[in-house]
Parts: sequence; C-alpha cells; structure tokens
Amino acid sequence: MDAGRPLTIVHTESSWGWGGQEVRILTEARGFLERGHDVRVVCTPESTMARRAHEFGVPAETIDIQKKNGAGLKAAYNWLRRNSVDIINTHSSTDSWLFSLAARGMRRRPGIVRTRHVGLPVSRNIASNWLYRRGADFVVTCGVEIVNSLATRNGVRREKMRSIPTGIDTTRFQPGDPIAARKELGLPLDRKLVGIVAALRREKGHIHLCEAMRDLPRDDFDLVFVGDGLSRPMIEEKIEELGLSARVHRVGHQANVVRWLQALDLFALPSFGSVEGVPQSIMQAMSCQLPVLTTSAGSIREAVEHEVTGLIVPPGDVASLASSLNRLLDDEALCRRLAEAGHCVAQQRFRFETMLDRMEEVFYRVHASSPAGKAGARFCLIPRQIEGGTESMKRKSA
Repeated sequence: MDAGRPLTIVHTESSWGWGGQEVRILTEARGFLERGHDVRVVCTPESTMARRAHEFGVPAETIDIQKKNGAGLKAAYNWLRRNSVDIINTHSSTDSWLFSLAARGMRRRPGIVRTRHVGLPVSRNIASNWLYRRGADFVVTCGVEIVNSLATRNGVRREKMRSIPTGIDTTRFQPGDPIAARKELGLPLDRKLVGIVAALRREKGHIHLCEAMRDLPRDDFDLVFVGDGLSRPMIEEKIEELGLSARVHRVGHQANVVRWLQALDLFALPSFGSVEGVPQSIMQAMSCQLPVLTTSAGSIREAVEHEVTGLIVPPGDVASLASSLNRLLDDEALCRRLAEAGHCVAQQRFRFETMLDRMEEVFYRVHASSPAGKAGARFCLIPRQIEGGTESMKRKSA
C-alpha cells in the first residue's frame, strides 16, 4: 500500500437528517483532514449536513442525489467526471446506489467503500446482494453483528468487510465535577439525574424510560433528555400524558454534550429494534465514567457487557428497565464498579485515533487495488529506510 501519499477522500450522504451517522461522517472527515488528506463531503442541498459541515471545518458540496433515479445517477456520474478522487465512501442507500453505479461506468474509477451504520438486515434480493458484493470494493460496519448478517444473509465475503465502531475523543469525554456542571447548566442539585443523549427518535426508547419512571414508587430522580428530532412532538405529548413534565428536563440539541454527561449520575439508552450499531453516546458516557443502563438492541453488546460495564435489559421491556433503574439508583457501589470498568473499556477500545487508523488502513488497501490506484502506481512515492533510521522518499516506476 502506498501509505506515504495523502488520499483524496469523498464522503457521500443522501440523507437529509441529523444523528450519529452524520456526526461520525463529519468528525471522521475532520480527523483525516488533520492527517493531511484531501477530504470533503457531497450531500443533498436540503440536508442538515450541508448547513453544519462548516462547524466541523469540513468542505461540503451539494448535488441532487435525493432519489434513486436517472437524474440522481446523472448527477453522480457528472460529479465523478469533473473530480479526481481516490476513495468514495458512501453512507446511505441512495448515494451508495448512485455512486456505485456511476463509478462502474468509468475506466479509472475510484475505490468504493460502503459504510453500513445501522443494524437493520439488508434485503436478500439480487440488487442488494450486488450492491454489497460487487458495487462496493469494501464494506465497513459499526458492529460485528452487521458483518455477520451481511455474510450469512447476503453472501458478502468476510475478508472484504470490517467492523469499525465510531471512535470518541477520550481527551474531551472525561469525568467531571457533577455539581459544577449542574450549576453551570441550571440543573437541580438535590436530585439524582438519569440522562439520555440521543436524537429524539421513537426507537431510542425515550418513552420507555418515561414509562419506567412512572412505574417506580420514588420521586428522588429526574430525567434529562439531550437531543432533538422528528419524534419530539410524540415524546413531549407522552411526557404530558404521564404527568412527568416537572421531572423531565428537555434541553434540545446541544453542540457540546460533555458537560451534560458530566452532570449526570446515570446514563440510559433503552433502544429497541435492530437499527443500532454501537451507539456513540454509550461510548461517550462510558468515557465520562458513568454507569450505563441499556438494551441488547443492535450491536450494543459489543460495547456493554452485562453486569461488567453496564446493565442490559431486553428491548421494549419496561418492567425490566424500571427494575434495573431502581437497582442502580439504590446501589452506589454497583454504579461505581460499572462506571470504572466502562471507563477502562472506552479508553482502550473506542479511541478516535484508533478508528482513524483502521479506516485509513481500509482506504489505502482499497485505493491500491482500484483501477484509479493501479493506474497511478506507475509513478508513486514509497518510503525507504536510510542510514540513521530516518525515512526518505523515492520514485518508483512500475
């Protein structure tokens, strides 16, 4: 692999929403920019990513790739013809189809990496199987369970897939003084705080957490909801219906969630369904040394081990959620043990730099075997060792 040469990397995203997937794309892009690569995102004109990319210092371009149709395919093909690219990293279904098909019509096409962020099984049909087997040169997932599903359901070779969970900045997500954080944020000082940092989406389980609160015969704790999203009206209506308005602090989207995590006693993410990878918010909470209460949805078990780094309950089981919540609120020693173990795991396994290293290895591998990479290998820079142990570069003719 020609690891001495910066790459031109383009992330494509047809989704117009905002959540962990979009945050990962932009934080990863920023990390590769800081490593000297040429990186940008291509997204839809109406997307939140187009509006917020500048906050991450990432260049963004917009083209009409909202739909899987002839116009979208033409837009992707014309963009590829105008731009010299080493790697296309696709992220959602529509942009993956459009850029995979468009690139296949090019003689010196870039390498294509497909990142699958959600745990929802891929359809077992000819078209979907082609997209993952041949449309992409390599598939990155956010959890091992997604790799297993693609291998067994869709026949994707395991050697062309890798699970690379989202990395977190462990220098930012650190334990803090909860009293100082609560004073700064205007949160109560005389009650325990159970928080969830997640987009307000039905499947994240905000309503289940509220129902668990209702079922507990105690009123010495409050909930803190950090985030916004399409399900906000439904969640707020349920909070009102349950009579919990005074005990649920809804603070909306926060650009910096570190202080909100540091203000909590306990982190909860009662997700259900199969769409979860390994949630960033769980890793962030673990890095801030919080005890975690969650479910077995998606690939969450890759981050949380039951009774070791957190407590896990069945998805959608409000009674079990309430029982485990009650247990954690009463058992400070258990909370301390889970929090310390989770902090160690986050520091060892989920560092941001580790994610960048693993993604960079994938990008170089894919580029080296792509038509564009092979064509450019005739005159490339390769490292060589010289006397004294320093490294210099020389040109090699293929």
